Amino acid sequence: MSKGKNQHVVKHPDGWAVKGAGNSKATKVTNTQREAIDRAEDIARNQRSDTKIHGRDGKIRAGNSYGNDPHPPKDKK
Repeated sequence: MSKGKNQHVVKHPDGWAVKGAGNSKATKVTNTQREAIDRAEDIARNQRSDTKIHGRDGKIRAGNSYGNDPHPPKDKK
């Protein structure tokens, strides 16, 4: 299965938007950042890609990987 596009959560004039990497149009526009994050995570899980959460200043502040990570964290338990 090929990896899908990373999903970015970005500020939008009407709230917050979910945009696939390289897309000019938003996949979904929501009222809150939390709603946009939830939608981006659903898409990323389905496409086995990553989320990139941007703050109000446009800088990436968080993200998660839902694909096959070539360098997964080592469990120290």
